Amino acid sequence: MKNFYKIAVAVFLSAMLVFPAYQVKAGNKDRSGQAGASELLINPWARSSGWGGVNVANSRGLESMFTNVAGTAFTKKTELIFSSTQWLKGSGINVFSFGFTQKMGESSVLGVGIMSMKFGDIPITTTELPEGGIGNFSPNYMNINVSFAKAFSNSIYGGINLKIISEVISDISAQGIAIDAGIQYVTGEQENIKFGISLKNVGPTMKFKGDGLSIRSFLPGQESQFTLEQRSAEFELPSQLNIGAAYDINFSKLHRLTLAGSFTSNSFTKDQYTFGGEYELKSYLMLRGAYTYEEGITSQADRTNVYTGPSAGITVQVPLNKENGSMFGLDYSFRASNPFSGTHSIGVRLNF
Repeated sequence: MKNFYKIAVAVFLSAMLVFPAYQVKAGNKDRSGQAGASELLINPWARSSGWGGVNVANSRGLESMFTNVAGTAFTKKTELIFSSTQWLKGSGINVFSFGFTQKMGESSVLGVGIMSMKFGDIPITTTELPEGGIGNFSPNYMNINVSFAKAFSNSIYGGINLKIISEVISDISAQGIAIDAGIQYVTGEQENIKFGISLKNVGPTMKFKGDGLSIRSFLPGQESQFTLEQRSAEFELPSQLNIGAAYDINFSKLHRLTLAGSFTSNSFTKDQYTFGGEYELKSYLMLRGAYTYEEGITSQADRTNVYTGPSAGITVQVPLNKENGSMFGLDYSFRASNPFSGTHSIGVRLNF
């Protein structure tokens, strides 16, 4: 009866996530380029991006805010992460992230994460001064995440994440909100079989506003100026549905190999299939890699994604205090791309 209860809850929560996916018209490649706020699809965390975000079913801790928020429920006490990403090296775009998760009570975890994209200084140009020389402006994208996750039992974990989205340049801006939700189910004699599902970036449309959409001009035959304000079109968010599974192979207490796979159904781009693995040595060293496939990705002529598929990463962590389980970790990941020189992420992690 107890197992039936767990399965019933898992099925119910899965249905709550899958049903809205029919509303986002998932996997429609003909709608490519029609969504905005594409920064919501960029993984700013070094550990999970090292294997392509395939860990939908087995993500753990703070980084689960991106892959599957249900995984933040596995935070033991407190976790802090600082991460820096050179996005598509050579483009001059940098992503900086900070976040923490804190266990509240016996089964609940609260999390906060901030992601900021910097594009550098861009010269201001006009029709009269196409070469610039009148100053610079600096676009800034920022996402603020507030999450809550809970362990409903030893097998079922769920969570929800609220995102505040901000896109700003010198004279125009757009703000919006979005919600992520996810569940994870753990089973097996050694709790080594895991399933997960998450629905991401669901929210109302966004719209740009500001003085940059206004034009001041003279009426013919009059000395006074008038202001003409243009209205920008609304745009949708890049919603997506992720379904994943993972299996842990424990050779001994020292060695673990995890194999994982996931399916991503995108609202405005092609569907993706990701397969990857991670090797762990006594929680001190982790090596991971993955390959993400979508239609046409193996052909340069047909590829519509800057990423070519492979990703890899490494984690080194050491215990700070064996009594309370605190640890310090360093994560690095690489995602291959064409053009540009790939995306490089490095993160510093503290568990205490």
